[in-house]
Amino acid sequence: MRPASMLLVAMAGAASGLWGQSSAADDGLKQRREVFAASDAVKVRPAFIPLSPGAVTPKGWLRDWALTAAHGITGHLDEYNATFGEAWKGYPFEARGAHPDGTGWPLEQSSYWLDGAVRLAYILDDKELIAKVSKRLDTVVAGVLNGGESFIYWRPNTALTDNFNNWAHSHMGRALVAYYQATGKAEVLQALVKAYRDYPLPEFVPGFDHVIGAVNIDPMVDTFFMSGDRKVLENVVAYARQAGYRSTVAQWLRGDVPPGHNVIFYENIRVPALLYPWTGNKDDLAATLQAILWHDRNELLPMGLSSGEEWHAGIGATRNVETCNVAASMWTFLWMLRITGERGYADRIEKIFFNAGPAPVARDFKTMCYYQSANRYSTVLPEEEPQYPGKGAYQFTNIGYRVLCCVGNLNRVIPNYVMHMWMATFDHGLAATLYGPAKVHSTVADGVPVEIDAQTAYPFDESIALTVNPARAATFPLYLRIPEWCRAAEIKVNGRSVPAPAGEPFVKVVRNWRPGDKVTLRFPMAVNMITGKETPYPQVPYFRSGRKIARETNVSSPYGIVYFGPLLFSLPIRDEDPNREAPNAQFNYALDITPEGARHGKVKVVRHAMPQEWTWALDAPVQLVVDARKFDWHPTELQPLPDHPVTGGTRAKIVLVPYGCTKFRVSMFPVTEAVGGAAR
Repeated sequence: MRPASMLLVAMAGAASGLWGQSSAADDGLKQRREVFAASDAVKVRPAFIPLSPGAVTPKGWLRDWALTAAHGITGHLDEYNATFGEAWKGYPFEARGAHPDGTGWPLEQSSYWLDGAVRLAYILDDKELIAKVSKRLDTVVAGVLNGGESFIYWRPNTALTDNFNNWAHSHMGRALVAYYQATGKAEVLQALVKAYRDYPLPEFVPGFDHVIGAVNIDPMVDTFFMSGDRKVLENVVAYARQAGYRSTVAQWLRGDVPPGHNVIFYENIRVPALLYPWTGNKDDLAATLQAILWHDRNELLPMGLSSGEEWHAGIGATRNVETCNVAASMWTFLWMLRITGERGYADRIEKIFFNAGPAPVARDFKTMCYYQSANRYSTVLPEEEPQYPGKGAYQFTNIGYRVLCCVGNLNRVIPNYVMHMWMATFDHGLAATLYGPAKVHSTVADGVPVEIDAQTAYPFDESIALTVNPARAATFPLYLRIPEWCRAAEIKVNGRSVPAPAGEPFVKVVRNWRPGDKVTLRFPMAVNMITGKETPYPQVPYFRSGRKIARETNVSSPYGIVYFGPLLFSLPIRDEDPNREAPNAQFNYALDITPEGARHGKVKVVRHAMPQEWTWALDAPVQLVVDARKFDWHPTELQPLPDHPVTGGTRAKIVLVPYGCTKFRVSMFPVTEAVGGAAR
């Protein structure tokens, strides 16, 4: 973390008491700090060090949602489909995309699930889920240590010449990293080191048409952090010298980023940034940044993700987002946050998590869908599914779709958010990087155990109350992120105001912290309305079949979207279940408020008490009342929004709720003539 991007506040403390003892996870944190500090290979020190699964535990609404996941798909996916029950056991079985030797698609799909499940198991201290995933992961570890050449332990390393197997290997690597960090089991780290000391990384390519195993680099980097094994690191650093890698970096730096498969895009674009701390070459970081800029300019949808039908699909009200991309995007932006310390990545993660995270999964977490879209008017609109994976991709089922990647990846979303809400810093402090109700246990200063308890309903409320409880009085820094959308943050420590200048990304509070110290944060939320115009799909061969709308080139319908803090707001279309809208829904409204009017209080904010149990119900704790015009509107597959600003109609007030609470909705609104002039 660069000191220039922080505000340092030195304060005196007072109180007394004692809390806690250090844990195995804390010892792992100490080791990771020491390995990195002692390495002469590092050229640029990252900003943050993630804590182990279980160091941060969710509370309040966030715990309700995590428990729902454990009781639903995450805890029982292996009971729903053989892929999740049989993959990685070292023998062949019948499944879509499976190879005769037990490799292929099931390895990818099952490792997605195991990676999310092991993290959630330890976050919740769920003994049943811990036992289930431990048995599966212990089989892989034993296979490697008993002669296996990679995590695909029953096959020689030649199995990794198959790009899909190499890709799947990286996701099992993530699961084993999390498993080791949660348990400290020496044999898990031994298996990671053995697999990655001479790992055959494939050539890096600039496009996103096919999966490659270059993403093994992120578990390799973590394996080095945990072990200090130089051979693993040398394998990573050597990759940055490959001609194919350097050629790709040069192409991206020129802004030549081709559209392609979204999951591959989100996974691959972080690779140059992952190498940056070890090369010190600013071009590596800049290449990743150029890919992100291309993404934002051409493909970004209101819920914080680029469109992806599985290919990049431009900007439009019924363009889809593959559920895999919720997890894949968060993981890349988490790495970018770790490496750079830039708060913008945390803002991105919150927007994705609070909006795109709940949308494709049922409120009881027992069914989910492959695709979500900003506007889902009914069970028949959008009508045509993308070419891949095919018909049924909008339906909620317990496996989502018979192509099982999305139902596996879904399980990573909640635990990856929770475990990265707090991260350690190299100056022996802690950083509040993502917000929500949670409790963190870690060590600070010279190894002093500390607990910080966050009481909040954020993002459904503006206030966060932190209680800091070190085991004994200790001096250490506490970094507090100020969201970029917040223009007037308020911070107090034990009732005394702390300066939080507008534009300051993190406030760094250094003091002699004592048990019971109180930090209160308030991030006043404002309504932010953004206008724009739809764009055509990329005119690439992938879209020559499938949805007819993908072949339309004259696409520029104006739209308006509404945010409140990090939350996207939608006109809800009430549902009887995620596959059926309630009858007689009315959604024929155009926004009749300008961005300037929204900023100056023309939108009414209505607040209700948080429910006893959080289910993402439509009766949301924060709602917006917005001026609109009711008009004669019948959206179609080829014309999901009016092609011009709306004239006429009758005045109306509409009530918007958070996007994540909806299953049918309008989020990219038609706009009236008064608003349309502001559209880009």
